[in-house]
Amino acid sequence: MLKQLYIRNFTLIERLDMTFNGGFSVITGETGAGKSIILGAIGLLKGQRADSKLIKRGSEKCVIEAHFNLSRYGMENFFNDNDVEYDADDCIVRREITAAGKSRAFVNDTPVPLSVLKELGEQLIDVHSQHQNLLLGKQDFQMEIVDIIADDKDLLDNYRKAYGDYREKQCQLDDLQERLTSNKANADFLLFQYEELDRANLVEGEQETLEAQANQMSHYEDIKTALYQADKAMSAEGTGVTENLRTAINALHSIEGVLPMAGELASRMDADFIDLKDIADELEGQLDKVDFDPKELDSINDRLDRIYSLQKKYHCDTVSQLIEIRDNLKKQLDGIENGDYDLQQVKNEVDKSMKLAIQKADSITKVRKTAAKKIEEEIKQRLVALGMPNIQFTINLESSELSADGADKVAYMFSANRNMPMQPVAQVASGGEIARLMLSLKAMVSGAVKLPTIIFDEIDTGVSGKIAEKMADIMCEMGNNERQVISITHLPQIAAKGATHYKVYKEDRGDTTVSTMKLLCGEDRVNEIAQMLSGSDITEAAISNARELLKMKSEE
Repeated sequence: MLKQLYIRNFTLIERLDMTFNGGFSVITGETGAGKSIILGAIGLLKGQRADSKLIKRGSEKCVIEAHFNLSRYGMENFFNDNDVEYDADDCIVRREITAAGKSRAFVNDTPVPLSVLKELGEQLIDVHSQHQNLLLGKQDFQMEIVDIIADDKDLLDNYRKAYGDYREKQCQLDDLQERLTSNKANADFLLFQYEELDRANLVEGEQETLEAQANQMSHYEDIKTALYQADKAMSAEGTGVTENLRTAINALHSIEGVLPMAGELASRMDADFIDLKDIADELEGQLDKVDFDPKELDSINDRLDRIYSLQKKYHCDTVSQLIEIRDNLKKQLDGIENGDYDLQQVKNEVDKSMKLAIQKADSITKVRKTAAKKIEEEIKQRLVALGMPNIQFTINLESSELSADGADKVAYMFSANRNMPMQPVAQVASGGEIARLMLSLKAMVSGAVKLPTIIFDEIDTGVSGKIAEKMADIMCEMGNNERQVISITHLPQIAAKGATHYKVYKEDRGDTTVSTMKLLCGEDRVNEIAQMLSGSDITEAAISNARELLKMKSEE
């Protein structure tokens, strides 16, 4: 529950530090006194969007901090999952906003992203404001109430896994059908393309080999001339390198008996002679092989033209890419041929997954119907006690197509009069009737969900007198059930029922106006309730009436 709320430099609040108690508390104050400001601050602790305009004029930063006691609510796993220190007796949630527009959030002094703050805030405080009454006409909200009372979270989780598997397989089926339809429509064209590439008898690396051969043939004269000149320089009679080197070697060997070093030089030249003779022989062989066949060049160029043409047509640059395209076309053609079989296989998987999802959805429907009956009975009892003796209320659950929430659609049907047919609640219920119905639903939900703190923001709109007292009794009941309930109210009948009473008011400080809040006790509380009864001019009758209301509270 909320133990303490600290606010500094937030709109009209300069500094506020309030301690809260468990059970049922009330907050009162004139319109515009600043109750909505306090709710706005709590909203920031719940992860709502921050705006630097909310900072009190002239301040650099606003701080909102709340302390919670979580010892009864088993929330340790949340803190462990988010790597935040857990303190069940004193959980500190803080939000800071700077004039520069920066916002920071902390839980137990650990910085956390806004998403974590929002998730935690939803588990700590439920703020029910007037605009939330509009949710009563929304099917999502109506179904959420049924699911909470049905306690079907595990069933829903299991169903959603099965439903997700079904949707995934259905998408696979849709994609396959689309591909097959498209491929069948283009089957003739695909076959033409495949056969064209297949007839080309493409070979990896042939383009590079053919281009090298074509390049050599186009330089035939240059190659022939160069080889002839090299061969002549190496082997020509009388002037060739090898013949002259052989002559030099023989001359040196002839004098090696008288000049030993001549023999060493001759030996070294022998090795060079062998290498040069090999080179000369290879040159001669290459010269004999060099030949030019115009027909062969034409054939090579024709093959290259065929390859280039295919590359241009299929928008690629290599023979490897053409081969890949050919192979992919073959796969598509094989897929068309085997498509009906593959399609049937996927259809079988879709049918199987759909049957499983339907089976799990049926289980959810059963528990929802049981919960709907329970809600109907309790809501009727509560609304009769809240001054609606002829209430008719039914929850219609009808079958629908599979969705993420099951196979049901829900409608809350309502009539406040015995002789009037029931219609959707949002269409026929008045503001006061909706307020009473929402309070009754919240009371039911609070018994099923361990929510530490519930704040009602003027849920009593449209009611008065004895009905207001009955609504206060319900909030007291909720507050006595191990939770904290705070009601912001303009009704003295409700204000008098609070175990603790706070007042929000404005006061002038110098040239500024600030909002603040204080705990009311004794005569201060009597005067506040008397003012709510009679207005600004407090009469003795109002004072007496206020005392009587507070006395009734103390006697309960």
